[in-house]
Amino acid sequence: MIHQYNLSGMTCLACEAKVKTALLTVKNVTAVDVSKNTQLATITMSKHIALADFQNALGSKYQISAINHIEITEQTKSWFETYKPILLIFFYILLVTTLAQSQNTKFDFMQAMRHFMSGFFITFSFFKLLNIKGFAQSYVMYDVLAKQIPVWAYLYVFIELGLGIAFLINFNPLITSVITVVVMGISIIGVLQSVLNKKKIQCACLGAIFNLPMSTVTIIEDALMIVMSGFMVFKLL
Repeated sequence: MIHQYNLSGMTCLACEAKVKTALLTVKNVTAVDVSKNTQLATITMSKHIALADFQNALGSKYQISAINHIEITEQTKSWFETYKPILLIFFYILLVTTLAQSQNTKFDFMQAMRHFMSGFFITFSFFKLLNIKGFAQSYVMYDVLAKQIPVWAYLYVFIELGLGIAFLINFNPLITSVITVVVMGISIIGVLQSVLNKKKIQCACLGAIFNLPMSTVTIIEDALMIVMSGFMVFKLL
């Protein structure tokens, strides 16, 4: 995509060169055209980049602002495009869970949660297994246990698959739910640390197939499994 921006503060050719160099350092920028005469910058990017990222690269001497696009709209479009794989996966799992409940005479909340969690773990383990080595390499970058015991990154994939199957066949639901709380509780620690420290690393939730950034979406995924399995433990005790 190509966006044009007002860019004030340039007074000479040296400024043009400095601004162009700074903008080219921003991730996902592929080309930059800058003019001090028109005070414009035309930026080509592989995906939308927040205005704040450009301003951080330029510093306080130069001021950049959007011209032909609404920044909030573009950021929203970019967010949906980035997380489309996860959103589609959740939609399909929710759809299958709902359709399964349509066969019952009344809505079984506990069964629906089991089916949803089963779909979640089986689907996510599938994407990890497509490139388990790539997943492990990404996972050890932020998971607190995998950092200390690298083999945990490989075991985690099969534990996730096992939990998915256990929820599907309703195998010892109390033990399955307790294991889920523990495993996902450990997992969310590293996710929280990475997001709070604003580390720009790849999320390994869908393995190495999709280049998803670590964000609050990852926290929500893990937290949802913890809350659902915690609720099941509470109901089963």
